[in-house]
Amino acid sequence: MSAPRVAVVTGSSSGIGAEIARALAADGFTVVVTSSTSVDAGERLAAELPGASYVRADIADPADAVRLVETAVERHGRLDLLVNNAGVSRPVPHADLDAITADDWHRILGVNVVGTWQVSVAAVKVLPPGGQIINITSVGGSRPLGSSIPYAVSKAALDHLTRLLAKAVGPDVRVNAIAPGPVETGPTADGLATRAARTAAMTPLGRLGQPADVAAMVVALVKVPFVTGEVIHVDGGINLVTHLDGR
Repeated sequence: MSAPRVAVVTGSSSGIGAEIARALAADGFTVVVTSSTSVDAGERLAAELPGASYVRADIADPADAVRLVETAVERHGRLDLLVNNAGVSRPVPHADLDAITADDWHRILGVNVVGTWQVSVAAVKVLPPGGQIINITSVGGSRPLGSSIPYAVSKAALDHLTRLLAKAVGPDVRVNAIAPGPVETGPTADGLATRAARTAAMTPLGRLGQPADVAAMVVALVKVPFVTGEVIHVDGGINLVTHLDGR
C-alpha cells in the first residue's frame, strides 16, 4: 500500500482553509494544518483529521516559511500538495484613499504575495513529479472588488504569480489558482447581512459562496492532471455581472 498523500494548507485553522483541510482529509490526504495565530483552533482541527498535524508558522517570515515545509516532510515523509490559502486584509472602502497606510500595503503584500512566494519556493524543492500548488486568490484580483485596494492588488499579483510559477516549474509541478467570490464564513452583523443579500441577488446562481464550494474545487482540481497556470473562478458567476456596485 502506498503512503498517503500529504498536503499543507496555510491559514487553515478556520473558514475556507479549515474546510479545504477537511475535504482533503476526506479524500485521503494527510493534512498539515497551519496558522500564524489561532493555535488552539488549529490544533483542534488537526486532532479531528486522520493522521493530521499542526504547525504554527508565519509565512511572511522567510525562516518560518521554510520551516513549515521542512516540518511537514520530517513528520510525514513527503509533500504532494501545497494549498496557499493564508491571507490578510484590512477592510477599507476603495474610495477612502487616505485611510490606507504604507504599513497596510507592506503587511498585506508581505503575507498574501511574498509569503505565498516563500512557501511555494520551499515546496517546489520537495514536491515530487506530479506535485501541485493551488493558490486561493479572489474575484477581486480580476474585478474591482475586495475588502480593500491593497487586498485586491495582492490577489491580482497572485493570479499572475500562478501563471509565472506554472511556466517555471512545469512539467514536474502543476500550479493553479482558485478565485472565490463573496463567501459566507460565519454570522454577519445586520448591515453586512443586508449587503450580502444584495450581492447574492446579483449573482447568477442566486447565492453567496460557502467554504465547501471552494474546498470542492480544490479536490476536483487535484484530480485533473492536464491543467496548469489557470485561475478558476468559484463565484457563482458574479464575475459576469457588469455593475457590481448596483449602479
